[in-house]
Amino acid sequence: MLALQGEKGQMMEALRRGSLVRMTGATNMNEVSSRSHAIFTVNVDTCKLATISGSPHPHTPNASEGWAEADATAAELTEELTSAKFHFVDLAGSERAKRTMAEGQRMREGIAINLSLLVLGNVISALGDERRRGVHVPYRDSVLTRLLQDSLGGNSRTLMIACVSPAEVNLDETLNTLRYANRAKNIINKPVVNIDPHTALVAQLRSQLRACQQELLRLRS
Repeated sequence: MLALQGEKGQMMEALRRGSLVRMTGATNMNEVSSRSHAIFTVNVDTCKLATISGSPHPHTPNASEGWAEADATAAELTEELTSAKFHFVDLAGSERAKRTMAEGQRMREGIAINLSLLVLGNVISALGDERRRGVHVPYRDSVLTRLLQDSLGGNSRTLMIACVSPAEVNLDETLNTLRYANRAKNIINKPVVNIDPHTALVAQLRSQLRACQQELLRLRS
């Protein structure tokens, strides 16, 4: 437990340091507008001991009873290794230049943000639109989508939380954001538990061995 608490503290400290260096800037729409996307990745690896029922041990045969199945079973312990990855992504908002009145560096930042969001939208559409199943998914068109490839169309679940403005003057931006999030809702993945292949193979072989031993006992009896 102490080790887990220490790791949690380190993780929160890394998140705090990352938030401090997050690039923000003032625009006509937001005084602290995010000028870059942020991705916080947490890798979780667990190792636990799992109890596997061993194969039944037969009694020593004698002239009167022959082979018989034992009442007790042997217990075996095996290590079960699982892994997971969490991507916490804070996307910079899409702001139109005519609304932000940005110039120079701020305008170039906004163009780069909107371009990466466009590529992300294309990836989401390719994954969520049933009519486009099997088509090329442009993960490599931006750094953002390349980093999030296994979180969008891989062995994962995807959740998008949309932050919108209640102001009527921002209605167009609000509608665009909701449409964007609605496309992400259509992504349907079927994730499975990431178990170490060696551990899974050992468990499978032990299961087959137990089945063979039980069948052998049945035939001998």
